[in-house]
Amino acid sequence: MDIVVKGRNVEVPDHYRVHVAEKLAKIERYDHKLIRVDVELFHERNPRQSDTCQRVEITCVSRGPVIRAEACTNDFYSALDAAIAKLDTRLRRAADRRRVHRGRHAPISVAAATAGLPVAGLDDVALPAGGTGTATAVEERPEEHDDQPWHIARAKVHPADPMTVDDALFQMELVGHDFYLFHDKESGRPSVVYRRHAYDYGIISLDT
Repeated sequence: MDIVVKGRNVEVPDHYRVHVAEKLAKIERYDHKLIRVDVELFHERNPRQSDTCQRVEITCVSRGPVIRAEACTNDFYSALDAAIAKLDTRLRRAADRRRVHRGRHAPISVAAATAGLPVAGLDDVALPAGGTGTATAVEERPEEHDDQPWHIARAKVHPADPMTVDDALFQMELVGHDFYLFHDKESGRPSVVYRRHAYDYGIISLDT
């Protein structure tokens, strides 16, 4: 398992890279097919956000679904601990779901399977798309439009293997987002599932 640590607006010292590798060493017990773990550090320069100025994002890439977690605190060490705690929960849920598919336990609902998972906000969230997670997303650099009042900070293209609504909801929980773009296997339409409140979800589909 390769661990890649990089920073945005911050330089990552070698001793922190070693600390990250030691902290992430245990996650392979949930998935022995992990290929790579990307750890990205962000520093918020706004002094008004000093309590949450350090953000750590962790993305696990394997032969299965991509699993992601992030956390913000006032230092990178505690942010890493908080992000790993979320990641640990999501990896355990994914491992439980794999056992369900192998027939070891009775199937459970998405709401029950994802109970207790933290909810991520929509700030700086890349739009996730349906897929098995076996292929890495291609990140494209948006074109600059100086005459436009808006700015697209990130654009990604993901593989879109058809999946059920239930699978899309589970994938949404694994990446910690409030919405998930996917190709609906039953209707054949591009669709988005999203979180409403509590364990209520919604779905939006395009009539093509």
